[in-house]
Amino acid sequence: MSTEQGKEMLGAGRVAIVTGAGAGLGLAYVEELLQQGFRVVVNDLQPAALDTALKGLASKHPQAAQHAVGLAGDIAEMETAQGLVGLALSQFGRLDAVINNAGLLRDKMFAGLDVSDFDLVMRVHLRGHFCLSRVAVQHWRDQAKAGQQPVARILNTTSGAGLQGSVGQSNYSAAKGGIAALTLVQAAELARYGITANALAPAARTAMTLAGMPDLVKVPSDGSFDHYDPRNVAGFVAWLCSAESQQVTGQIFEVDGDRIGLAEGWVSGPDQRKGGARWEPHEVGAVVNALLAQRRPAQKVWGSS
Repeated sequence: MSTEQGKEMLGAGRVAIVTGAGAGLGLAYVEELLQQGFRVVVNDLQPAALDTALKGLASKHPQAAQHAVGLAGDIAEMETAQGLVGLALSQFGRLDAVINNAGLLRDKMFAGLDVSDFDLVMRVHLRGHFCLSRVAVQHWRDQAKAGQQPVARILNTTSGAGLQGSVGQSNYSAAKGGIAALTLVQAAELARYGITANALAPAARTAMTLAGMPDLVKVPSDGSFDHYDPRNVAGFVAWLCSAESQQVTGQIFEVDGDRIGLAEGWVSGPDQRKGGARWEPHEVGAVVNALLAQRRPAQKVWGSS
């Protein structure tokens, strides 16, 4: 078997849904999944963006016409989630992975943040992750109860903002932190059904990063390695959606350029006990200072000094 054939076998017979796939990371994921033999249901909020993406896929990948179908819609609505899962089952006869990628930004310092912008970001990111995963899990759980144990994957999208915070992005950071915690619970609860759940904190050139940090993510003019090319992340996503990743669940990965990193989660740190007695307020300051001196320092919030 050639190397190229081996790559194609990675997703042979498997079906994935990718949200927010009209451009950027989502579209790069779809392209890689097709190259690896997956069949893919492509979602984007905007019908025009979805149509353009599907036409572009068909022009570059001969198998796309038969192996990629699309459904436009708001991923934070259960109706859209049900439509995506239903399309995967009706078109391809199965579902093996969901990649929750759709998102947006409404950046503002917390003191000036409107509740509408807070709610919108939480809705698209956190509720959007819930809706599709919930519908997919219902299908996979029914399979498992019928004696057909799935080899299923949930891949969520968090970010450095969610893992350590980011100045000017309290809404986005809260949503992405919630997604990281959601992933841990999904992994713990769903293993019995053959479902793994992991989250990815990618760094790549997308509409969001071009708007927020254009100089950092621009294509290098000297022809050197394009660190922020979305395709750099796509290969990792394809592997994590394959049957080969069955042993990996409840993990948060940071992927950018040529780097794959494993994020370390919250753990209980140093503590001090009084020995069966209540701490008095005047005693607390010294205890807290001692604990802070013993701790492993956290990474600084993005954008802070």
